[in-house]
Amino acid sequence: VCLCPFFPVHPLKVSTCLYIIQHPAEESRVLRTVPLLTACLPGDKCKVLIGRRFGEDRYPELAAVCQNSNTLILYPGAEAANLEEVALIFPSPSTIIIIDGTWSQAKDIFYKNSLFRLPKQVQLKTSISSQYVIRTQPTNTCLSTLECAAIALAIMEKNDGIQETILRPLQALCSFQLQHGAQIHHSKEHLLKNGLYDKPMPKNKRKLRRMELLVNNVKI
Repeated sequence: VCLCPFFPVHPLKVSTCLYIIQHPAEESRVLRTVPLLTACLPGDKCKVLIGRRFGEDRYPELAAVCQNSNTLILYPGAEAANLEEVALIFPSPSTIIIIDGTWSQAKDIFYKNSLFRLPKQVQLKTSISSQYVIRTQPTNTCLSTLECAAIALAIMEKNDGIQETILRPLQALCSFQLQHGAQIHHSKEHLLKNGLYDKPMPKNKRKLRRMELLVNNVKI
């Protein structure tokens, strides 16, 4: 199948620049969202860096970006401010760093690279459920990299049309997959709460505790 009809005719004009920090394991996945994102944006506004460790010597451009006061990193947590509030006072043009990988991979990259603690940390305050239904998410509100980027750009550019345009190829991808035998993947949270989780429960106490928190609606 071809997704070309679902991409914008011309790359979207945005002032915000995205840096996608991609875990190497994500690069080999067939059904990933970053290629869809890069096809929607100009090359100079969406840059993808692949790796686990990012030092200042090896990545001087990224280091300069992280040290710039106009840079944000999209990573949820207790220290993160809501992007909607930050966007009201943040200067333009700006740069947003997004980590692409599973949640455990993203956590590893964020905490083991001191560069990523330099930008202001932000998160999305949204109750939107992911439309990336052909991959399992930890919770009902976890979003794919493309969805996070689409929402973040719409907020920073003050243009909801950007979100709709970027989500269109993802919706088409999922639709094609479902038409050809793929199954809808409910979140792990949904499966656990409804007694549908059919895999063996982990023996690792830390992982087991995380699953208990999912069932009890505790943010992790």
